[in-house]
Amino acid sequence: MELRQQIIARNEEQSALFCEASERLARAGFRSQHPTEIAVFKCMDGRLDFARITMTPNGVIQPFRNVGGTFNLGWPFLGEVLRGWVDYTVSRGRNRLIIATYHYSSSNPDWGCKGHNHDTKKACNAAHDLARQFEDVFGASTRVTHPIVVGIETDEDALILHGERDPELVYNVAQHLGDTDKEIRGFLRELYPSMLEQTLEDLLQLVVGNQFHVRETRRIGRKPIELDHAERVIAVGRGFDWLHMPNTALIIGPYDHKWPDAVETAGQIVLKNLTLGRIPERDGVLVLPSALSHDPVGSFGWNLGVEKARYLERVTLETLKERVPDLMPYVRHCSGVLEADTRRFHLLDQ
Repeated sequence: MELRQQIIARNEEQSALFCEASERLARAGFRSQHPTEIAVFKCMDGRLDFARITMTPNGVIQPFRNVGGTFNLGWPFLGEVLRGWVDYTVSRGRNRLIIATYHYSSSNPDWGCKGHNHDTKKACNAAHDLARQFEDVFGASTRVTHPIVVGIETDEDALILHGERDPELVYNVAQHLGDTDKEIRGFLRELYPSMLEQTLEDLLQLVVGNQFHVRETRRIGRKPIELDHAERVIAVGRGFDWLHMPNTALIIGPYDHKWPDAVETAGQIVLKNLTLGRIPERDGVLVLPSALSHDPVGSFGWNLGVEKARYLERVTLETLKERVPDLMPYVRHCSGVLEADTRRFHLLDQ
């Protein structure tokens, strides 16, 4: 099956799973027990599937992606999306936990964040800068919105939680796999003395899920190819929760005015993958722009999503043609709109 067909088949499979009664009940049950709304700001690296590494039902965590996990809340489109998410949470009477992330590899620096040239300190500082910007926007006197910084060690997918007052005070899940819920709760309270009790309990659930995931990762082991870059899909836009597959896609959210730079970075990574033989030339490379719509198919809102997808496709292809021309002979492309309620990707006429 050629690459485009593989990706579309993946979406159909994941959409059907997302819509299953058991999955809907799992999401509803989780939200009932853990009402805090969670947003995760992370790098475009496809390995960073926060739901998977915390054992959280798909569709619960709101992801935001950009190269290096670098964002600026002053960018209008990001502000618009964030406002929509906040309005949604407020309408349901839920508080918010915002997680600014960075990532790195303990075993090989070259498996770290390409967006920061594998400089973990730089990536960590960017996450702290983002958390401080959230503090400026939402304020800190009442913690109904609580930003924190979390590192992700990608060899084992372990979380490293940084303290709100002392960034050097950390809790590395990989070093505390035997901790009980009570012990974890005590560490979290030390890290986040101003965190609301319900928010802390819901963060505890993420940590417990990550404990289980890391233990399983150690038990089954992982091949090196799952740690290094081997992506062959450049996904641009929103609505890619269904696309989390090990080292398959680089996912770019257009969340700052330099988002074409992220497209260039992704193109260079994929071209290197081709050059080093990490991915077969015969399969080619897929450029996959997407818009996310909560509106019915054919409505004004949906049609606006169609135009967004077309815009993203045009600029992405122009950027690759201009800045990574050697990649273009391998590029195939298709764009579409993701239906939020079903996670179904609707292809546009090509």
